[in-house]
Amino acid sequence: MNASVQQFLDEVWSLISGIYEKESKRIREIKEVSRLQAGIKDYLGVAWSTRKAGDGYGVISIDLDRPFDWTDSSYRLNAGPYICDITDDLITGEWLPALRTRLAEEMRAGTYGPRFFDYRFEIVLEMEREEGLRTFTEVLIDEDKLAGQRRELDAFIQSKVLRDLPVRPKELDEFFFARHLLNPDLFDQREAQLEPLIGRLEEKHRSNPDRLLGWVSQYTSAFREWAEEHFLVRYFERTGSFGQDWKRKDAADGVVVNADELDFFVYAALKVGRREPELRARYLELAVQLGSEKAAGYIKNGSGRFLHRFEGTAIQAAANDVTETIDIRLHAEEEAAYREALTYITGLLSEGFPKEYKLNLRSPSKDKHYLPLNKLAKSQLHRFFAGALQYRGLHPLIAEYAEAAMEEFAWYKDVEPGEKSVMPGTYAVLGLGIMSTEFFPLLRRYMETVDTEHQSAQDGYAEAFIEAHGLTPDRMPVLVEILLGGSDSAKPVKSFVIDTPDLADALLSELESKEDYERETVLYRIFGTRAKLAQSARKETSPMKEKLERLLAWYP
Repeated sequence: MNASVQQFLDEVWSLISGIYEKESKRIREIKEVSRLQAGIKDYLGVAWSTRKAGDGYGVISIDLDRPFDWTDSSYRLNAGPYICDITDDLITGEWLPALRTRLAEEMRAGTYGPRFFDYRFEIVLEMEREEGLRTFTEVLIDEDKLAGQRRELDAFIQSKVLRDLPVRPKELDEFFFARHLLNPDLFDQREAQLEPLIGRLEEKHRSNPDRLLGWVSQYTSAFREWAEEHFLVRYFERTGSFGQDWKRKDAADGVVVNADELDFFVYAALKVGRREPELRARYLELAVQLGSEKAAGYIKNGSGRFLHRFEGTAIQAAANDVTETIDIRLHAEEEAAYREALTYITGLLSEGFPKEYKLNLRSPSKDKHYLPLNKLAKSQLHRFFAGALQYRGLHPLIAEYAEAAMEEFAWYKDVEPGEKSVMPGTYAVLGLGIMSTEFFPLLRRYMETVDTEHQSAQDGYAEAFIEAHGLTPDRMPVLVEILLGGSDSAKPVKSFVIDTPDLADALLSELESKEDYERETVLYRIFGTRAKLAQSARKETSPMKEKLERLLAWYP
């Protein structure tokens, strides 16, 4: 081996091996590990530059992990005169093969432990030249470890993904599983192979919104990484603030994009769109620039499964299931227009249109009606239903819509995800419950369905209900369901005052069949603390005193 190459290799390896020894100790002490992580280290970057003088021969920088643009955590050593003799031919003919051999030997020997190296290891060498930066890349594949990774993935899918509840994967495993799905060494990059697995975990987590959100976030991040680090960089370069925009590379003009890869990129755009609709729109536009007719069709018409445009006598409407949006333009603020719009939207939902949609409303009227509920977002969707609810003749149609829309653990997209997010059907049901006694059964079903752990917009509904209908014994069954439909942070209802024997009897009767935790929730929402209920009982005389004492016995 050339003497200069040998010295360059020895100095780099001396630094690397010392760092690896320390990293090996740290990795062995990690307690929480994933069965889906074959190893931790998968990258080594070496760079020589004269921009920092060193001892006059520049500086060698070493990165054990892929560096981020905004950080500099490189290890450094001063280069010696040998570096001047290192030609490109020596790099490719001697230095890289020798480094590759040393790393491969360490991998086989397991010197740094079984979880130190991943099955795939990338070496990147950058050398500063007069004509510019030269980059050399080598990739090592440990075939035995790759085979083991595939076996582990197969076992994981069978035992944790496909098996029925209550079996669920660990959250750490889902992090790696999402990224493995986008790894061509492990999965074919085709929607037909990935979507059933992604959908299966969504289905399993639907009853647990936190886990569902976690899984959606993981695969969204994985698709974004694939799109931006493996696909888009071939045809575009980052521009704008923080590199959020993409500009077509001059060299990419006229390049024919692989049709299957382009289709997969469009699929990636749809998958990131659930969490990041603006990113979905940007990806689809970039796909159009690359010649995707499918992306152009999605932007214009949706998937084609639903009638995109509707021209009625009183409205103009459009629906796009890909962007999950419905556009309604009312020709006039009148019952006929709302009737036509409600019929159109309900028909879409009955055909399978996403219930978690966003509504864009245009109306010639400047008046904006909203329900008397402070916690509801003043969105265009809220405004639409508040407007429709003004017409009593539409109430049965609004109830029909609500029956089609209600779904536990689902959320409208009329606002940014957060405390204002509400279950589909919310504006319709809460409005009907205030305006008419006819729809109390629907209101009770809504309160039994709503996710009380992740929605709080209904917390103030009891006060609005009492203001609209009064507090009477015959209202007690629905009022109790309203209280049970509140979130854990719901406060006592000031207007809910049990001050007559009839009201106390109705409350006792309704709580008789409830679970202990439900009784406690209702009693807190009415009386506040147990001490306050006890104080009220002491102040009363018979028969009210005995009735409150019976309630008190249910309050732990």
